Amino acid sequence: MHITFNSNSKMKFALAILSSAIAGAAATLTVDPSTKAASNLLSKARRLDGGDAADDSFLTSYSVKFQGCHHISQWNDEAGDDADEVRIETKRLVRFRLCDSSVCSASLGVGCKSGYGDYLVDMNEFMTYFLENKQEVQQQSCEAYEEANCAYCETDDDAVDAEECKYECFTNAGMSYCIDDEDAFDPQDYLDCAQYEPPAEDNGYYRKLEDGNDGYFIGPFCADQGGEILLGLFTDDTCTEFADEYGGKATYESLSGESLPYSSKSLVDTECYSCQEPKENDDDQYYEAPEAKEFCATLYEESGKCETYLDAVAYPNENACNYMEGIKMTTTNGIILTGAGGKNKVASAFIGIFAVSFILLGSYVYYLKTKLDRVRINLSD
Repeated sequence: MHITFNSNSKMKFALAILSSAIAGAAATLTVDPSTKAASNLLSKARRLDGGDAADDSFLTSYSVKFQGCHHISQWNDEAGDDADEVRIETKRLVRFRLCDSSVCSASLGVGCKSGYGDYLVDMNEFMTYFLENKQEVQQQSCEAYEEANCAYCETDDDAVDAEECKYECFTNAGMSYCIDDEDAFDPQDYLDCAQYEPPAEDNGYYRKLEDGNDGYFIGPFCADQGGEILLGLFTDDTCTEFADEYGGKATYESLSGESLPYSSKSLVDTECYSCQEPKENDDDQYYEAPEAKEFCATLYEESGKCETYLDAVAYPNENACNYMEGIKMTTTNGIILTGAGGKNKVASAFIGIFAVSFILLGSYVYYLKTKLDRVRINLSD
């Protein structure tokens, strides 16, 4: 069944879906990914049992593994009458997988091959919680490493600068992220397509904005055929139109004299991030039941779900399975390829076979023509 949404039927369709879920009716929908209502449905899809949110108690035994991302185009409802307004904006989605923490592998692109659930959520929402969780994990790692390996920096010796000592301690361990830098670029400031303020003119690089230019905006986008999430510089507040053909990198450099952070290095990594909230080292905490991190609980609640292979839930939610199958092609390492960006090996093979056959056939025709010409010459003699 193929359903196309329009502005007059959004409310009726949403009520129909809600009623069907509460009544316990099972339905699998194939939605048009180019419509705004469809993407909203998928980003908020969840199972309702008697009006309650989905049970997420199983999350404490699972880890989140980034799978990839993709873009869809949709009509911009907020576009005004101005001719410069972006009519077609880009919707960005992230796919992630929940794997049992005991088997989740950072080196394996898919994370795990059994007992998993696949999920789809808005990129900005995913990045907000992902980066917050990553910072918390890194902070815990820094504190543990400092206590175990940098304790010698805390000394009464006036000849030892504690801050410089810790700097060297973390740097030598390859943990530069543990060093506080108040002026460091914070990507979380630009996860929701925020306006970029060029530096002051006195740095020698500042370039005035052209007349009629409302400024530039920085936001995340899907790159490397869905394998990376980078930051780009855009000319509109929906982060749809790049400032230049290089993802805005050249324009940003001409404005600031520096390279755009995370324009070449992905904001997300391939690590498996545990959903279990770490316990403090005290007796009361030790005997308490484990709790799921807000990072995982929120993403799980707000995502479109395909839990066909997830054994941990009694009632697997498969509302988004057909949608995921419709928009992705997965390589052996689990990266999602969309549109013309991904190579089709079968098509390439047929093209190669056709090309070779064409060359052989041409050679044979030329051979026959040459032989026929010789026969004609002999007859003339």
